Amino acid sequence: MKIYTKYGDKGETQLIGKKVSKTHYRVEAYGTLDELNSFIGLSLVHLEDDLYHDIKLDLQKIQHELFDLGGELANVSQNRDSVVKEEYVVYLEERIDKYWGEAPELKSFILPGGTKGASYLHVCRTVARRAERKLVHIKDSVPVSPTVFQYVNRLSDFFFRCSTSNQCKRKCE
Repeated sequence: MKIYTKYGDKGETQLIGKKVSKTHYRVEAYGTLDELNSFIGLSLVHLEDDLYHDIKLDLQKIQHELFDLGGELANVSQNRDSVVKEEYVVYLEERIDKYWGEAPELKSFILPGGTKGASYLHVCRTVARRAERKLVHIKDSVPVSPTVFQYVNRLSDFFFRCSTSNQCKRKCE
């Protein structure tokens, strides 16, 4: 099987069940999730293993979940349950609370930066926010599970917490 389909030569791509323009709102949404997934991968290589082992495991879990969510958005067939489960949201909230509890109190706005890992996690946060906006655009045309919105919204909070933990050089457990 060849990797090229030549649909792109005409500005089109193939969703699962339908050929669409590359500017189609579904393509924009799953493309943004794919971009987020790539920045997570970049973040992973810049986080110190011994200090951020647990965060790295969380990021790898999120990468798999985002990959599945992108597949869901690329599928135009209706009447299926979302791959994003409520337990994904609960897990993120628990991790955010855990990381929040071990960092110093925030007393001012945090400028993106710090270490390379923190900087990439800040990029993840902003791309997650953009993905959330793209999902709202989809919601106006296609039913999207409320859990998907909750999940993507928590992702940006998670990346913020992890980026500030990385800037503060958090303590290992």
